[in-house]
Amino acid sequence: MPTECIPYSETGYFSPLMCDYLAEKNTLKPFYHRFPKLENFEAQIKEKQQSSLTAISQRAILSNALVKQYENVNASKTTLKNIQKLALENTFTITTGHQLNLFTGPLYFLYKIISTINLTTTLQEKHPNHHFVPIYWMASEDHDFDEICFFNYKGKKIRWEREASGAVGELSTEGLAEVLEDFSKKIGISDNAKYLQSLFEDGYVKHNNLTDATRYIANELFKKYGLVIVDGNDKELKKLFIPFVENELFQQTAYKKVLETAEHLTKVNDSYKIQVNPREINLFYINNGIRERIIEHEGVFMVNNTSVRWNSEQIKAEVHAHPERFSPNALLRPLYQEIILPNLCYIGGGGELAYWLELKSYFETVNVTFPMLLLRNSAVVKTQKQSEKMGKLNISNRDLFLKKEDFIAKKVKELSKIEIDFTPQKEHLQQQFEDLYKLAEQTDKSFIGAVAAQEKKQLKGLNHLEKRLLTAQKRMLKDKVSRSTELRETLFPANSLQERKQNFSELYLEYGETLIPTLVKHLQPLSGEFLVLEL
Repeated sequence: MPTECIPYSETGYFSPLMCDYLAEKNTLKPFYHRFPKLENFEAQIKEKQQSSLTAISQRAILSNALVKQYENVNASKTTLKNIQKLALENTFTITTGHQLNLFTGPLYFLYKIISTINLTTTLQEKHPNHHFVPIYWMASEDHDFDEICFFNYKGKKIRWEREASGAVGELSTEGLAEVLEDFSKKIGISDNAKYLQSLFEDGYVKHNNLTDATRYIANELFKKYGLVIVDGNDKELKKLFIPFVENELFQQTAYKKVLETAEHLTKVNDSYKIQVNPREINLFYINNGIRERIIEHEGVFMVNNTSVRWNSEQIKAEVHAHPERFSPNALLRPLYQEIILPNLCYIGGGGELAYWLELKSYFETVNVTFPMLLLRNSAVVKTQKQSEKMGKLNISNRDLFLKKEDFIAKKVKELSKIEIDFTPQKEHLQQQFEDLYKLAEQTDKSFIGAVAAQEKKQLKGLNHLEKRLLTAQKRMLKDKVSRSTELRETLFPANSLQERKQNFSELYLEYGETLIPTLVKHLQPLSGEFLVLEL
């Protein structure tokens, strides 16, 4: 089962911000607390233990809320024990979060959770006197249905067509039986296909809402590893968030501190893109099928696109009476997670960690311990047959990461019987012009500009000829090159990373029940490298 690890910075698929973070650039150190190295977790544990937010009473609320959330779930003994352990003062969590994408959405859903599971295993070995629980936080309060209503299968979208509003977790699963029928026709009748059909049916057809359906599927895939799935849309958990909701409504600390940090981040490097811009109030109101922003104007609080209005005292009373109706947006959700969980580390993708890096100053201001931030594992999974074909076509793992045009150009040059690289000719030309520059210096310096213009013109001509020759060779070698590009496109669909486009079902059809255990074996969350894995 050969593997190769490639530094993220050499893949070409990760932002300058993430590459600099992974390189621990000094300029980024003000934006995070501790870098996720194994030796740094001991200090994080001690700091979290001292936090008032991890008091025994609060842990009991968390554990009891999860017991209720799991009442109708066929959880493993390991998961149920982990829920009980959350009430103990020496238990800590490693957390990842994800939207409620249809049938898990992109493949990296698995990688997020496996990274989380594997880190807890590593920490348990290193710190045997503590307990470590892997958490999957369901983004059940999101309302962007268009982002989650489909998954890709062999390059085509399988979509759930319906009207939707409000928090997606509360949506009924109506219409998903028809999606199952369409999916079943595409995947065939193998034993692995039958498992996928039953998983989809038991998840979506036999549950009434998207939260319960997603919990069922994630539990079925990962229950043997003790994964605990948290639905933050819970009144008892929201009660713990009340002081911070009030701060958000009346002091607007998040807006002030995050805006300040974002401006600081862009000054560090203008190539860093701000992932999330703060609003003055980063809360939504959830009620009767709506999830709309809360806006304040001249002392009046209103719910956008509705007639709901409160003054300061009225909205404060509403927060205390119905905390479940106040929903954090993407910027405030990290704070909510860290308040209710005894969490040490958050594991996410590059985009997620980019907005977490905007939050450290805000966390410090509201006196909440900032977690360690770990980039989830990334991988390309290829079959033995694909590896053999790559060998015959002289394609290396690193070749796969080249952009499409660069990949094609490289293969054309390798296959061509003539030299397409004009670098020697360009170097010879530049040497000739060096002599002309010296001559101009000795005779008439006014000719230097003319020499430079001629040099530029002739180099441009050589570049043009090189491109024309490459194009001609592409046509001549089209059939041979196409075999290479077709193979690359199966592993990098739509010119993107496999994990961002494919659904796990394609790999499950190939590998069945060995898929997840094999990924658990090979994905090492603290390795800091991209994995190319042959299964």
